[in-house]
Amino acid sequence: MSTLAADTDYPRDFLGYGEAPPDPRWPNGAKLALSCVLNYEEGGENTVLNGDAGSELYLHEVPGGSPVLGERNRTVESQFDYGARAGVWRVLRAFAQHRFPLTIYAVGRALELNPTVARAFAAQGHEVASHAWRWIDYHDTDEATERAEIARCVETIERLTGSRPVGWYTGRISPRTRRLVAEHGGFLYDSDAYDDDLPHYVTAAGKPHLVIPYTLDANDMKYAVPPGFSSPDGFERYLTDAFDTLLAEGRAGAPKMMSVGLHCRIVGRPGRAAALKRFLAHVARHPDVWVCRRADIARHWLATHPPIA
Repeated sequence: MSTLAADTDYPRDFLGYGEAPPDPRWPNGAKLALSCVLNYEEGGENTVLNGDAGSELYLHEVPGGSPVLGERNRTVESQFDYGARAGVWRVLRAFAQHRFPLTIYAVGRALELNPTVARAFAAQGHEVASHAWRWIDYHDTDEATERAEIARCVETIERLTGSRPVGWYTGRISPRTRRLVAEHGGFLYDSDAYDDDLPHYVTAAGKPHLVIPYTLDANDMKYAVPPGFSSPDGFERYLTDAFDTLLAEGRAGAPKMMSVGLHCRIVGRPGRAAALKRFLAHVARHPDVWVCRRADIARHWLATHPPIA
């Protein structure tokens, strides 16, 4: 539970579980828990249609440059539109082929603009977790606005899917995000961390709070940021190597979890989807892997390794 480095007042934990991590005791004796996340952000990005000053610069096919200010950038918008119109369905089909569950990091504004896909996520049994109200950088957002948008995102997801979200991930957080999420309540976990291969507890709003770390390396976002994947083969190789390494560690007596991050407009493109499908076929050949939703990991961890008061 400590958030301080040993014997200092430095507010970072460099030790973690150290050289003796706990046995997660994954269900059915699994040697690895694999959590695949599909980020649904299309329509929640920067655009004057959402009241923003200009167009989105991040995570599309031609990133960087300067935003178009004061008017729409239809070239950028249409790249995001692809994720909602075509990419999301291609990814869902790939997972349905193996009956693998997903966690959806859903931006509230994006779901509001496409309730059909929200209903599809729920109907197919995927976990729909909160990915903030907008797909923007919340660092400089004032506390009252961020608090209100957390509530708005939760309400939207519950209304459109029929279930209240139990997981949270903003990505581009403010200094207050975790506290505000904990104060809002009703969440089993958040994933705004990249610091371990296992869940762990921190203190937020004065209470134990479960963190299920996410990933920026086993993530298709690296097709769009340097240094990253220049071809689908590189993406597939990286995922497979990470999977095989963690599975070997689990079989040797130290089971871990692995996260994979996906985006509809990125991996949903046909050439990249082919690499994803090959990776999923590789996963399916290993019966001692638990492919699960992050909510499943949270419930298991809370029951098996409850926080120490």
